[in-house]
Amino acid sequence: MNLAAPLIPADYASLLAAVKERVRAAQYEALRAVNKELIGLYWDIGRIICERQAGGASWGKSVVERLAADLRAEFPGVQGFSAQNLWYMRQFHRTYQSHEKLQPLVGEISWTKHLVILGKCSDPIYGRAQLRVDGALSPGQRIAR
Repeated sequence: MNLAAPLIPADYASLLAAVKERVRAAQYEALRAVNKELIGLYWDIGRIICERQAGGASWGKSVVERLAADLRAEFPGVQGFSAQNLWYMRQFHRTYQSHEKLQPLVGEISWTKHLVILGKCSDPIYGRAQLRVDGALSPGQRIAR
């Protein structure tokens, strides 16, 4: 009976490094996909609120607060459905809705960075510069107005 430890191949370290690199790359891509979907969800919620308000419905503070409470009750483990965040979603949609060239880029950065941009930039043109700083736009990439 042979109880000797199994031999590890000489190139095991490179195998392990390659697998770890692949796992990290997959994790990063998964995070990007989740972020893009979340930004799309927030865009849609903002659009729905804007449409309801434009339709003459009394969609004020009390309705948004009730919507926030109902969403938090329905999805207890999901963060992001505070009344304040719903108002941010509305502002997010209103800010970028008429800038079709910027719309594909908004999913490339996190919601937190969008909140910073919305807080600092009242004009989407300045927001475009922030998108470049945050890496959603490459230095040579141009967007027509």
